[in-house]
Amino acid sequence: MQKSILMLGGSRQQVVAIECAKRLGLRTVLCDYLPDNPGQYVADVFYQESTTDRERMLEIAKAEGVSGVLAYSSDPAAPTAAYVAEQLGLPTNPLSAVETLSEKHLFRAHLQQVGLPCPKAQPLVVGTTPQDALRAAEELRMRYPVVIKPTDSSGSKGVTVIESPNVEAIGAALAHAAEFSRNKTLLMEEYIRAAFPRVIGGDVFVVDGEVRFWGLMSCLRDEGLGGLVPIGERNPSGLSSGQEREVKRVVQKLVSSLDLRFGELNVEVIVGEGDVPYMLELGARAGGNMIPVQLTDISGIDLVEANVRNAVGDASMPVDFDGNDAAYATYVLHADRSGIFEGVNVSPQIEGCLYRKVMYVEPGDQVESFDGANKALGIFFLRFDSVARLEEAMSSISGLISPIVR
Repeated sequence: MQKSILMLGGSRQQVVAIECAKRLGLRTVLCDYLPDNPGQYVADVFYQESTTDRERMLEIAKAEGVSGVLAYSSDPAAPTAAYVAEQLGLPTNPLSAVETLSEKHLFRAHLQQVGLPCPKAQPLVVGTTPQDALRAAEELRMRYPVVIKPTDSSGSKGVTVIESPNVEAIGAALAHAAEFSRNKTLLMEEYIRAAFPRVIGGDVFVVDGEVRFWGLMSCLRDEGLGGLVPIGERNPSGLSSGQEREVKRVVQKLVSSLDLRFGELNVEVIVGEGDVPYMLELGARAGGNMIPVQLTDISGIDLVEANVRNAVGDASMPVDFDGNDAAYATYVLHADRSGIFEGVNVSPQIEGCLYRKVMYVEPGDQVESFDGANKALGIFFLRFDSVARLEEAMSSISGLISPIVR
């Protein structure tokens, strides 16, 4: 009898997982609340339902007799997937662990509890006055800059860096974070001073509680747009062997402390003063911006397939990988102003390095100024013949690949 898998989310980035599941002979049951999601045209069965509605997802999973649940590359749906799987006795990481990873204030508290590096942090409910937030920072003796963010969003949405104890700036930051908060809980924390110039990002894959795939890369940021939102990843990361060893130690300790058993996890780490690794995020799902596809290109290991197989209890696929020096990068095409998208300028200087592009918009579409991953226009995949060539190109990438917006 054909096995079925419940897929939570049918966005452009999630279609690859639905296609993979079908290729593996699984019957795909998709849930997504958006009526125009592209995944519905690929999946075998589609329900227009919210993936954050746990009881409704459980009801559908029972009715469809699924053998696994996968929230591929989705933060909001990850706890739902764990809940449904736990209720039905299907493969999953502990729901309590997934919930801890899905809300930043719980994650910071866990880091402190298990003795891992963590900045001073204070949860704030939506509606906290800027004066009360300022007092909380003073009581904790927080050093400025501080960061104010939602605790349950991804892609750097709703994040603001506050340079000094200014009531007006803190009020604006609280309001901005509240716009992206579903759980009505915000976080104020110290800004970590980096010793390494880039955030370390990428994905790892866990098998039987051990990290077996190390896809540590460096995040690219557009400093002209505030430097908070990722605009791609590059490999190799550029970490020294000592820095990399410490990052791996901290990641594995965190995985073990949460009893995470299997699957792909998204990593964001800042290497701070004294080469101390601070875990910004450990997402209980594959990374966005098509990181699994990029890492598949780099490693030769199909991470999308590994995700699907593990979700239905098949852990037979080898995923062992300890990184390499292959010079690869992705670039998230984005607009610095709102307008009508007309096309893309690609410099001849970079054209030979471009081996794949995925576009999310078409000429004539209205686009918005980039302030979060949800406003990406597309993703360009680049391969270079040397790390030196990668460094040179990525230092001026926004001038080599640029959208035409009027």
